[in-house]
Amino acid sequence: MINLDRTDKRILNHLQKDGSLSNLELAEKVGLSASPCSRRVKALREAGIIGKTVTVLEPRPLGLNLTALIHISMDRHTPDRFELFEAEIESYPEVQECYLITGQSSDYVLKVVVKDMEAYQQFLLGRLTRIPGVSGVQSSFVMKRAKDTTEIPIE
Repeated sequence: MINLDRTDKRILNHLQKDGSLSNLELAEKVGLSASPCSRRVKALREAGIIGKTVTVLEPRPLGLNLTALIHISMDRHTPDRFELFEAEIESYPEVQECYLITGQSSDYVLKVVVKDMEAYQQFLLGRLTRIPGVSGVQSSFVMKRAKDTTEIPIE
């Protein structure tokens, strides 16, 4: 764990809201000159606090109208089985998130974004259920995104 001062926290909060800020814009927002701001951002990257900078796309304008949360049960709880499943899931572009979970009757939960129910059926039956070890699948479909953020609270 790294000790963050108030300026580091302000930098992180601004970058989480808008990763496209130029160094000069960011420096203005946090009250630094450009060089110290750049050094701080570099140090935050090197410390592993800033993982990557991405552009978040909206799925609907791209024709991706169906989001599913899928609970997956595995037949065996062995490292080999989990590694195989995770490697296969990694290659599926429809899967946005994959978590190994506890406290449920399932082992994994996936967030999947596809065009429509037909595309979901093809994904489910043609790919997901064919992964060795998958013994159960339970799907829920997102009706509304009540909150959708990538921001982590930095205080």
